[in-house]
Amino acid sequence: MKLGILVEAEEGLDWDGWRRVCRKAERLGFESVWISDHFLSPWAERHGLDAWMALAVAAAETSRVVLGPLVSPITFREPAMLARMTESLHDLSQGRFVLGLGLGWNAAEHAAAGIAFPPVAERRRRLEDSVHLIRHNLGERRVPLLIGGGGPRSTLPVVARDADHWNMTTSSVEVYGQRREQLAARCHAIGRDPSQIRHSVAVGYLVGRDTTELGVRCERMRHVFPPLAEATNVLEAARQMGWVVGTPETIVEQLLSLEAAGVDLAILGHYDLTDDQSLEVIANDVMPAVA
Repeated sequence: MKLGILVEAEEGLDWDGWRRVCRKAERLGFESVWISDHFLSPWAERHGLDAWMALAVAAAETSRVVLGPLVSPITFREPAMLARMTESLHDLSQGRFVLGLGLGWNAAEHAAAGIAFPPVAERRRRLEDSVHLIRHNLGERRVPLLIGGGGPRSTLPVVARDADHWNMTTSSVEVYGQRREQLAARCHAIGRDPSQIRHSVAVGYLVGRDTTELGVRCERMRHVFPPLAEATNVLEAARQMGWVVGTPETIVEQLLSLEAAGVDLAILGHYDLTDDQSLEVIANDVMPAVA
């Protein structure tokens, strides 16, 4: 299993933090760095970087890690614009860019930005049409397409037909396994080999080598991740939210269970951008055990 990092652009991300995380991820051996694409935080009044501008900087300042949005709502930009931006990032990164698209989910964010948020059937149609237009406009450039989401009727049919890479947000082997079976059935129905599609999950993480280190990180997380601010037990609350939590050994067990179920890549949500040491713990104590 490979490991990547996800940074939330809308949660106060600044240029120094973004550059530092990208450099750190490349030096420590993470396979990929991903960034969310939102206008607003769903939890707090915070401002962050534009995801695509940030990816351009990362493409110019790194040389190895794979880069991509996780994911760009198809409602935010017209397909011709996405194709042009994808072409530019593909060339700038020398082929390291992955185009991540999804249906979008935050109706309040769309309303605040003055962007239409049609029903899911219309968004699915737009995603299908956009994929075809983007690939047509890219011509001979073969940019990998990631589609995020687990909707059995909305997202998975598009993944089966069009995606090179499928991502969903879960650490549950059971939930992932159910969606995996549904995706495989969709693939077989149209004559596609399911193994042609890479599988990844996006999950938050909270790691410490012992109870003292875990306790310190739990308290830090209260201040940087608003849903955990009032939790009586931060570790248990994070676990209930679907994060992988605990000592490196415990996290290794959780990730290996996902790998055994079919996950190729775990993308770890790195929410405390000032905590470089947690990335080092993952790189030194987790990454070798799941490689």
